[in-house]
Amino acid sequence: MCYNLCILGASNFFSDLWEKQQNNIILFGKTIVLAIVIIVLAYFVAKVFKAMILKSVTKVPHIDEAVGKVLVSIVRGFIWLIAFLIILDLFGVNTASILTVLGAAGLAIGLAMKDSLSNIAAGMMLLILRPYKVGDYIDCGAAQGTIEEMGLFTTKLCTVDGIFVSVPNNVVFGAPVKNYSRNALRRADIVIGIASGDNVAKAVEVLLDFMKQNELILKDPAPEVLVADISNCTVNLNLRFWTKSEQYWDAYWSVKAGLKVAIESSGLNLPMPQRVVTFVNAIPQDANSK
Repeated sequence: MCYNLCILGASNFFSDLWEKQQNNIILFGKTIVLAIVIIVLAYFVAKVFKAMILKSVTKVPHIDEAVGKVLVSIVRGFIWLIAFLIILDLFGVNTASILTVLGAAGLAIGLAMKDSLSNIAAGMMLLILRPYKVGDYIDCGAAQGTIEEMGLFTTKLCTVDGIFVSVPNNVVFGAPVKNYSRNALRRADIVIGIASGDNVAKAVEVLLDFMKQNELILKDPAPEVLVADISNCTVNLNLRFWTKSEQYWDAYWSVKAGLKVAIESSGLNLPMPQRVVTFVNAIPQDANSK
């Protein structure tokens, strides 16, 4: 008897509870389903935007693929943020206060990380403008070397003596950048002196023939020999020639290595240092003379 009364009481309790909370439970279930639908929609919308952005970036010349990946990350994060706020609103959470907190936190983080954000902005601009690419040899003032990696925060270089250098992007973006690899051709200038008594016209002819025999030196533009400077004992000649950018140092050092032989084998002379000594009070030849 007591057992039946307990069962009846429990049944009545849950029946009353269901009648009171039926609408709330159904509403909560609908909210859960709607939240799942929003998550699924956000996932597919993010995928659609990803495909559109990557396709658009590949059609634009001179823009690195990394730009598309960064834009995809930003758009995807924005889509998920909106979806998250909508879901919170469905569950009755005050999103206005959350947005206020997020705004204040974003402002504080932005002020605290202004240098990092500056590097990111500079990195984006460098990826879009592409003044250089991986493999180029550049001089950005702060460092020079071959680019090994271009990131959002830093540009990583390797110097000619094998030293790794990481340069912040805002430093690179704010300074003039010399890209020694971008153009197909590059000009070299080498200055060498001959004795002032030598025939300059002959020296010019000899040096031109010497450069024309070098396979690394281009015929067009043609090499030149110009008189750079004249002094009492030296005539400085400027050898100017063009070569392919990737062969620049090979051409430069091959010319340097053969200059002395080319000059001396043609009868010309390299300048010798001279010093004029003047005796103000000459020493008398006769010790008895005054």
